Amino acid sequence: MMGERIALTNPADGFAFGAYHAPPAEARRGGLVILHAIWGVTPHLRALADDMAGEGYEVLVPSLSDRFEPGFPDNDVDPPRLPRREVWAESVGWGAGTLGDVQTAIDHLAGPVFVMGFCFGGTTAWLAASRCTGIAATACFYGGAIARYVDETPRCPTILHFGKTDPLIPPDEVAAITAAHPDIPAFLYDAGHAFVAPNAYHADSARLAMLRTRQLFQRSGGGRGEA
Repeated sequence: MMGERIALTNPADGFAFGAYHAPPAEARRGGLVILHAIWGVTPHLRALADDMAGEGYEVLVPSLSDRFEPGFPDNDVDPPRLPRREVWAESVGWGAGTLGDVQTAIDHLAGPVFVMGFCFGGTTAWLAASRCTGIAATACFYGGAIARYVDETPRCPTILHFGKTDPLIPPDEVAAITAAHPDIPAFLYDAGHAFVAPNAYHADSARLAMLRTRQLFQRSGGGRGEA
């Protein structure tokens, strides 16, 4: 089963933005919002959404950059576009300015609703866990700006995934996060940045991080529901 592009409307300002929607293929476990990296709703994340839908989640991948550059990219990475994407990411505080659209995606799904995010989306997921409502559990993958928001506290069960050799997230930043939140599990993997994504995939780390994420969601209410 493949998902499709849909439109969501933020009720606060009436802005319509795109999202990839993948319905559950079997008994529903809950809703899942996947927050994208700096590149947007890439083919990799659309495939991940389809995979999670195959496990019983109803998945949305909102295009948080639609206000800046609408549409879904054809490639997982596009280095020439990186400077422009970084300007956009900085302009929205690495996710803080997108939380209205994130909340719209959460509200679109019946509960329980889970969140996972990668890179830019990893920081956005941390902020969503701290500021948004209606989230049952959150998994943040290599959120490069979480350290900026270390004073924020998630209001739902949350786990963090970092690569030990990630050049974008220095060890002192990870240490600052874990020191401020000793009760939040922060897992370190023998990998670099983006170890779940195709461009820097590290099989053992990706499998273990996704397993831990699935276990968190199951413990937080993501059991089998009605078909």
